Amino acid sequence: MIKNRRAIIVGIKSYKLSSNEKKFLIKYKPWGVILFLRNIKSIKQTKVLTDSIKKIFKDKNYPILIDQEGGRVNRLSNIISFDSLTSEYFGNLYEKDKMKFDIIYKLFIDKTSHLLKLIGANINTVPVLDLRIKGSSNIIGNRSFSKKAKIVSKLGDLCIKLFQENSIGTIIKHIPGHGLAKVDSHNFTPVVDKSLNYLKKYDFSVFKKKNCFFAMTAHVIYRNIDKLNTATQSKKVINHIRNSIGFKNIIISDDLSMKSLKETMKDNTIKSFKAGCNIVLHCNSNLNEMKIVAENSPLISSFIIKKTSQFYKILS
Repeated sequence: MIKNRRAIIVGIKSYKLSSNEKKFLIKYKPWGVILFLRNIKSIKQTKVLTDSIKKIFKDKNYPILIDQEGGRVNRLSNIISFDSLTSEYFGNLYEKDKMKFDIIYKLFIDKTSHLLKLIGANINTVPVLDLRIKGSSNIIGNRSFSKKAKIVSKLGDLCIKLFQENSIGTIIKHIPGHGLAKVDSHNFTPVVDKSLNYLKKYDFSVFKKKNCFFAMTAHVIYRNIDKLNTATQSKKVINHIRNSIGFKNIIISDDLSMKSLKETMKDNTIKSFKAGCNIVLHCNSNLNEMKIVAENSPLISSFIIKKTSQFYKILS
């Protein structure tokens, strides 16, 4: 059932599939689809949308992703506000009152999972494991649990565990660490100059031993590993993720339409796969770009089929 899909995840334009989007899904068979606020008006409407996607693939477990972090990254804001429930809020609460944290954080993830199931989503692109670093770009900011690596790692483990207990997959991001970036990779290419020893001790360490099916790359250049390429397009960095950090599951690129990546859409796609990404992500729902990405992406490998089957086992 999973075979013959293409190693891409795509976004769609609106509240329902257009006839061209339907044709695209039938022809290219992306591995998954990601939802944004533009796709979510109500629970009922979104469920109709996700059901229509799953019907095309005849797969009730078809991967439907969403960025539902809480705080300012809240794709469910037409349904409910989670504005004050940032990762930073939970990180501070954990340090202040662990018992209260345990109760509220579990409630938060249980309720988020319930809403995701109601709309037909089964993968949430959390936890953000980037450290909060003073003087860095605010693109991470309060999306980070803490400036302390141990707290970020611990709360990341809990986040993954609680979502999985609710039959929702998770994606650790942005591997191997976006916290030091001084600019927003949606618009510019961040360059990090810290030594490899420093990175291993702090930013990279947080991603170790994560019991997670998926990881999303950072569009960040780590100059002391690869002077030219962002992690997404760097064989050296992805080897480091595999060997030194030890992440053995599916690596997904961050959005290929972000301006941190400077090549054409075709070259960005090819370079990401050559570097070692297993699946690429394209979010802006531009059908012409999606076709370029699809035509330059391989069919999913036996490795992805195996890992996807393992993920399907947690879905109830």
